[in-house]
Amino acid sequence: MPSPYRAIFAAPGTKGFSAAGLLGRMPLSMMGIGVVTMVSQLTGRYGLAGALSATLAMSAAVVGPQISRLVDRHGQRRVLRPATVVAVAAVTGLLLCAQQSAPDWTLFVFAAGAGCVPSVGSMVRARWAEIYRGDAQNLHTAYSWESIVDELCFILGPILSIGLSTAWFAEAGPLIAACFLAAGVFLLTAQRATEPVPHPHEHHSGRSALSSRGLQVLVATFVATGAVFGSVDVVTVAFADERGHKAMASLVLAVYALGSCLAGAVFGLLRLKGAASSRWLVGVCAMAVSMIPLQLAGNLPFLAVALFVAGLSIAPTMVTTMALVEQHVPRSKLTEGMTWTSTGLAVGVALGSSAAGWVVDAAGAQAGYLVSGVSGTLAAVVAFLGYRRLRRPVTHREGLEADERSERQQHLA
Repeated sequence: MPSPYRAIFAAPGTKGFSAAGLLGRMPLSMMGIGVVTMVSQLTGRYGLAGALSATLAMSAAVVGPQISRLVDRHGQRRVLRPATVVAVAAVTGLLLCAQQSAPDWTLFVFAAGAGCVPSVGSMVRARWAEIYRGDAQNLHTAYSWESIVDELCFILGPILSIGLSTAWFAEAGPLIAACFLAAGVFLLTAQRATEPVPHPHEHHSGRSALSSRGLQVLVATFVATGAVFGSVDVVTVAFADERGHKAMASLVLAVYALGSCLAGAVFGLLRLKGAASSRWLVGVCAMAVSMIPLQLAGNLPFLAVALFVAGLSIAPTMVTTMALVEQHVPRSKLTEGMTWTSTGLAVGVALGSSAAGWVVDAAGAQAGYLVSGVSGTLAAVVAFLGYRRLRRPVTHREGLEADERSERQQHLA
């Protein structure tokens, strides 16, 4: 492991909570594709499978920030364990209903309940922020490391989930994903020494972290960025299928994640200077530009190379985004703020995959990459328009004082 990464793990407890975070994040890349594989195998209905996957994603997008808001107030252990029990119970109900050919509405009810899954990545990053608050270089390296972990999950998760459901039994992928979630969350919350101290009620107002103007820019940009990711996934599968090599789609998408993983590893070694907002804008624009070669792809090898290059801009942009969230959200709402970025991505993925599927059905796989290009362009436009909001960080003290003023105003009203 390169020395900067060894340095961040010198702090007691860091190896333990990062490992637990890896387990807890595996469902992020396993559950949706696992549900699609399970339902399509049991019923042959791809429309139902896709609708259930979208329900799961949208439910998580709505519920996730609320769970993180409670975590900021009451602590990770008190909130994450009950939320995980609810999510695992809902997944169990979904698997049983699918296996027993229950009415479709029951599947949707349990899929919505499974959205109670907490944003484990945000919980882990909040621990790093607590340990290395004020140490910009180590925090940069820590966020880079967690970006690498994210990409490892997206490389291994779909292959594991699809492989289990096709080689073992249809429900195996979502089942193992739920087991990973339970194990990861309970191991993470067992480590009390590194758990961020919850902020008392008087440090909170009724306002969400999303009231931060800087966070609004980040989330809006990430909706468009998520549409890039969602469309690339769907169109790549269709592209490989049209050329008679559908099974190769998972490998091509793994190359996409590999490019991001390697870029994140290198990015964490750099000692960066200058404003994070400028680096973020460059990263978003680079993602938009990287969508251009996809329009020219005529075969899978060319597509794999193009996606590898496109992946190089992802992890550095994600790492910089987390640094900007830390700058623009009060300390008492940091976990919620980080989760809102994940929510923006989830919403964008759902929108992008739906739009791409419609275009593929209407005009073929090659045309589907236009959705990726348009989404990347939209992300760059939003980033340019909102850039000025990100140039001046909001200090934690300013955020706290704003919360206190709002609290007093509500009391007087």
